[in-house]
Amino acid sequence: MVSLLNSHATIFPQRARAYANQEKKLRLYRRSRPVRAVAVETVEKSSPVVASSPLASFPILVNGCTGKMGQAVAESAISAGLKLVPVSFSRREKPDRALKIGETDVKIHRFEERENVLSSVLEKYPDLIVMDFTVPDAVNENAELYCKVGVPFVMGTTGGDREMLHKTVRDSNVYAVISPQMGKQVVAFLAAMDIMGENFPGSFSGYHLEIMESHEEGKLDVSGTAKAAASSFNKLGVSYDTKRIRKVRDPAKQLEMVGVPEEYINSHAFHFYCLTCPDDFVSFEFQHNVCGHKIYVDGAIDAANFLYKKIQSKADKKLYNMIDVLREGNMR
Repeated sequence: MVSLLNSHATIFPQRARAYANQEKKLRLYRRSRPVRAVAVETVEKSSPVVASSPLASFPILVNGCTGKMGQAVAESAISAGLKLVPVSFSRREKPDRALKIGETDVKIHRFEERENVLSSVLEKYPDLIVMDFTVPDAVNENAELYCKVGVPFVMGTTGGDREMLHKTVRDSNVYAVISPQMGKQVVAFLAAMDIMGENFPGSFSGYHLEIMESHEEGKLDVSGTAKAAASSFNKLGVSYDTKRIRKVRDPAKQLEMVGVPEEYINSHAFHFYCLTCPDDFVSFEFQHNVCGHKIYVDGAIDAANFLYKKIQSKADKKLYNMIDVLREGNMR
């Protein structure tokens, strides 16, 4: 991966000179400080393993398991000891074919059959939870189906009309976890930024904000995570329109400018935020870079486990998000 300072300087050209000076100072600092990498590595390897929270055993149906994320969730669910229901739906894939996930042959049903099939599956598996990792334009239609049939669900798909999505669940009697961001640590970062905005409103008034996000070429919409972060920065006094978010989808630029490792060009989520004061003498930078799907897969499984426990306890609250999952603790 390219140097963080060089990467940021390329992403935000007007900051290039400042970053060059910072990198020079950093090189001098690194030469003067003692080397402790070996000691740190030894400590990390000898640290005790913290036991993960045990998962309950319940059936899940992954809607969208023909996609990379959906398939990764399905595979992880099997590894975690959950029962993968051998059913999924697709508008785009060839229907009536079987997709091999682990030892389970998942039958892909026609989109038009989904209500009847889902009703039959729920009758057979009354503790069923659906995990949705489909496409943005199917979000609202799918949620309406789950609520109509009466099946609890985890909505990990981004996009759609989010206000309508929440209203659909509130108007039904269905339990759901809805979050466009399943990465627990990223959610914690966004929550911290939001807390800053609520508690220190206007503390960055006058600062200039730049946001850049990079995802795989097939992601058409702007990152919902970047939009959420922008909202928090606005609470801190920054005037920023999310239409200004810089979206990078060109693989060549992702390699050269952003610094995405080549093996993760088709599976990454890099976010950069740069705040600069009016006279350019003070700057703050934040970033969170994700390679692969594991962070989202782990969060999705934890969300399903959380939802199952809420259902079993007959909790009064029905609609949750990933912050609720984080607050509960008991994650793997």
